[in-house]
Amino acid sequence: MLFLLISSVNAQILITPEKLPSNALNFMVANDMGRRGVSEQKNIATLMGEEAKFNRINLIAVAGDPIHDDGVKSTFDSEWKDKFENIYTASSLMNIPWYVVSGNHEYHGSVQAILDYSKVSGRWKAPARYYSIERTIGAGKKNKCLFVFIDTAPIIDKYRTDGSYSDAGKQDMEKELKWIDSTLVSSNDRWKIVIGHHPVYADTEKAEVERLDMQKRVGTIIENRKADIYICGHIHNFQHIKPKGKMVNYIVNSSASQSRNVNSTDGTLFCNPNPGFTLCSVTKKNFTFSFIDHQGETIYRYILKK
Repeated sequence: MLFLLISSVNAQILITPEKLPSNALNFMVANDMGRRGVSEQKNIATLMGEEAKFNRINLIAVAGDPIHDDGVKSTFDSEWKDKFENIYTASSLMNIPWYVVSGNHEYHGSVQAILDYSKVSGRWKAPARYYSIERTIGAGKKNKCLFVFIDTAPIIDKYRTDGSYSDAGKQDMEKELKWIDSTLVSSNDRWKIVIGHHPVYADTEKAEVERLDMQKRVGTIIENRKADIYICGHIHNFQHIKPKGKMVNYIVNSSASQSRNVNSTDGTLFCNPNPGFTLCSVTKKNFTFSFIDHQGETIYRYILKK
């Protein structure tokens, strides 16, 4: 693989979104979302709507914590309207499927309600706690992209042993890990993207044991099975990391509201503390991602080539 850095220093103002390739599979990444519109959430939602209005967006990947701070109790919880439906109101966002996995905050409420909301909202897609989807790249049917959505809280011992995280400890961790492995190894898709809430590698003030568990359990699988990208949230800032000796590119998408400071760490190619979202465009030969902050600036763009 060949890596090409396009821009990271000279930010580009997103007054008019850049035109994405017509033959590409395009998607946006959002996570750590539910703040009732404050801490830049409504502004970022507006920017996402403008992006979707200007370009064909095939899906939105939600890398956990869609409903801060304590998840939801049921599909009738008022949190749904206050923190999702009344925030992401652009007409351009209404017909795009939002593929969702839970983060740690959903485990303070009902994860089952996160899944069941798929029956209430036509755009909310959470078919299981972990699942995969395939999407065709371009007009032909030969080149495909595999998205593997994983449920990371039950993979981390910290959440399994803390009773405040509802049923995290009751989930069959080994079953999920075997599923991740078999899903990746059985795929012949052109691109393999794994999406979960917790980072494998990142700079963070979060407990180191979280990352150690993820590195040992998830990191080993995705490196061995040659995934291309791992995308996560949880840290509330932008990071692109490729540790020495690793094959996978590790992307941390910033929060949709309320961001945190960040520093460089082992393998850091870029980091930034602003809130925002990530825009991805996939063709047969290129995987391009851009970090877009709350002011609509493209602060970093990177192309992974095959």
